Amino acid sequence: MADQAFVTLTTNDSYTKGALVLALSLKQHGTTRRLAVLATPQVSDSMRKVLETVFDEVIMVDVLDSGDSAHLTLMKRPELGVTLTKLHCWSLTQYSKCVFMDADTLVLANIDDLFEREELSAAPDPGWPDCFNSGVFVYQPSVETYSQLLALLPSRVVLMVHKSGDQGLLNMYFSSWATTDIRKHLPFIYNLSSISIYSYLPAFKAFGANAKVVHFLGRIKPWNYTYDPKTKSVKTESHDPTMTHPEFLSLWWDIFTTSVSPLLQQFGLISDTHPHLNVVGSVSSFSRHGVFGALAFMILLYPQKKRKERWEQGQADYMGADSFDNIKRKLDTYLQ
Repeated sequence: MADQAFVTLTTNDSYTKGALVLALSLKQHGTTRRLAVLATPQVSDSMRKVLETVFDEVIMVDVLDSGDSAHLTLMKRPELGVTLTKLHCWSLTQYSKCVFMDADTLVLANIDDLFEREELSAAPDPGWPDCFNSGVFVYQPSVETYSQLLALLPSRVVLMVHKSGDQGLLNMYFSSWATTDIRKHLPFIYNLSSISIYSYLPAFKAFGANAKVVHFLGRIKPWNYTYDPKTKSVKTESHDPTMTHPEFLSLWWDIFTTSVSPLLQQFGLISDTHPHLNVVGSVSSFSRHGVFGALAFMILLYPQKKRKERWEQGQADYMGADSFDNIKRKLDTYLQ
């Protein structure tokens, strides 16, 4: 099956952790397909080397950003603009068919049967089921499709359809998904929203045991939690909807601690004495608390007046100077 692949995307070192866990979960469940990852320049050289040990192919791509900072700021999801970068997956014409999976998904069973589906096959979005969720989809790489999708990027109408990111654009391009062919509607078990589990508990009790892929939607990702390696438990907050079923977070962390953490230690990315603390970092938790959030703000943003003004206007450079990884590095320096 050398001409078929699972494809994911990482735009920084934090999402690289998710991509690594995803790839290892696919291997854990015996996939026979190749594993490919799209990586942007914001991924550090060291992390790229780690990716090369797990994926069959690491492809460097440029960032495609919606530039729709106003709508993304209103949604409090500035990071969604760069999700358009996943459109590069259609350029992988060395493959005849692929399954794209977001880096915040986790495979719970073998899903190679997805390659029997046709483009564009995807599961309904839990927020609006007449649209598909672009976290998992079957597609066919094509220069023509790739060019047509890129041609749509300047359209402000497209970018405002849904989340100002890739999902709106893809739903507009594959507009017949909702009505034309029911065979292209993946069962929800192939893209089980961790947030929807909370809202549809009776359905989860009836069908959850058959889940094949869980998707950690929302701002807080598995790698943002605090993990206690002694108790093998994940610390969640009372208002966190994923707390209803923390076993999915535990599964993610089990792969991370047993397989990803040793790789990061091997490449000198984390300490072998406190691997889990340094990787998750208390800094990940600090970003959700006032004192350290203010500290990060003062350290990184106040020294430059124009930069501070851009931040206040919702125009921070989330992929550059104001990225999470830069904030974390600066905080580490000050805290040490």
